[in-house]
Amino acid sequence: MTSRIRHITVHCADAYALAAFWSQVLELPLHEEDHPGDEEVLIEGAGMLFVAVPDAKNVKSRVHLDIQPQDRTRDAEVERLLALGAQLVDDHRKPDGSGWAVLVDPEGNEFCVERSAGERAQ
Repeated sequence: MTSRIRHITVHCADAYALAAFWSQVLELPLHEEDHPGDEEVLIEGAGMLFVAVPDAKNVKSRVHLDIQPQDRTRDAEVERLLALGAQLVDDHRKPDGSGWAVLVDPEGNEFCVERSAGERAQ
């Protein structure tokens, strides 16, 4: 038998607030039974589980998400995510259109925004 990933678990200070941010990023709903103040919050369809822990993040993440926009360009997605509360921390975008942008979510977890499939095909 094989194993499969059931959830990608993100430890955080405020599970509901961080899950709500990622829910907007992915445009997927939170589980219907999750509410502010819950210690565990799930994003439906993404397999992302946010769990409140007392420890603050204090080192670089060893695992991070790479996201690829589906209906907009990489740069348009970066702007949308900045408006949602992400911060740009490292910019690897190149003049020829290749590269990626490194952002952090509201709790400082790194993630990358890559080019869309359409941009890659050009």
